[in-house]
Amino acid sequence: MTTLSRRQALAAGIAMPLAASFLTRPALANAPLQGSGFAPWNRFKLGGFEVTTLLVGTRAGDKPQETFGMNATPEDFAAISAANFIPADLTQNFFTPTLVNTGAELVLFDTGLSAEGTLAALTAAGITADQVDVVVLTHMHGDHIGGLMGADGVTPTFANARYVTGSVEHNNWSTAANEGFDRSVKPLNDKITFIDDGGSPLSGITAMAAAGHTPGHMIYMVESEGQRLAITADTANHYVWSLQRPDWEVRFDADKAAAAATRKQVFGMIAADRIPFIGYHMPFPGVGFVEAQGEGFRYVPASYQLMLNG
Repeated sequence: MTTLSRRQALAAGIAMPLAASFLTRPALANAPLQGSGFAPWNRFKLGGFEVTTLLVGTRAGDKPQETFGMNATPEDFAAISAANFIPADLTQNFFTPTLVNTGAELVLFDTGLSAEGTLAALTAAGITADQVDVVVLTHMHGDHIGGLMGADGVTPTFANARYVTGSVEHNNWSTAANEGFDRSVKPLNDKITFIDDGGSPLSGITAMAAAGHTPGHMIYMVESEGQRLAITADTANHYVWSLQRPDWEVRFDADKAAAAATRKQVFGMIAADRIPFIGYHMPFPGVGFVEAQGEGFRYVPASYQLMLNG
């Protein structure tokens, strides 16, 4: 039995009505549910550079095995999905261009699905389209070139920019009679500089051939003050199915065997060198690491590592 002093009993007597009033007080406002979401940009330092990833769109999808594991058995696809706490029948895709500020030039890697989505993300990140000096196109799929032209379809979104892309990629699409390429890229041909494997769009950034997803698909190595970052574009299209099982065929890969070989080569290098990478379709903010594991790689999302760069 607990014995209360007179002072404790008085305090308890005062507190009980107060507690009751809080318990019975009606809510002052009925705040509406807002839905899930997060800021459409993420920024960090890389040596003397500043890197910003931009979420310009995200899309849910069903029947993911028809896209990301065409040659997998349903049992294997379901098992690896369950092991990674994701459903085997649904997926969420992300579209993430990357902005690199070298201190001298502002470089945008890929332009998203549309000018509207890309401009919205740029605006949220405090950047205007006319500040972009260089636009680098990793390849010519619609979700990478869709933001090149404005809403009218004829006015370049990035009026002050010069453009850089791989010569093999451009040559391939120039004769493909592709509507998106003909509308968005061809009008800019006079402003495009073409590079090949090992070429550099500007100091500190080097192109690397990574064919398979498309014939001239390229990735880029960014380096400043001894720190490195790989921009891998669509080398891997999913953080589980394409990385843990690089041999699984992806519907959007033009040459599926070459794409699988490229995944192993590129992510083998990234794992061995223990450097961060940005994948265009990785879960936003799209930045992470990989380690070799079994027949593929384990994706490790970046936490605070890159915040330590200042």
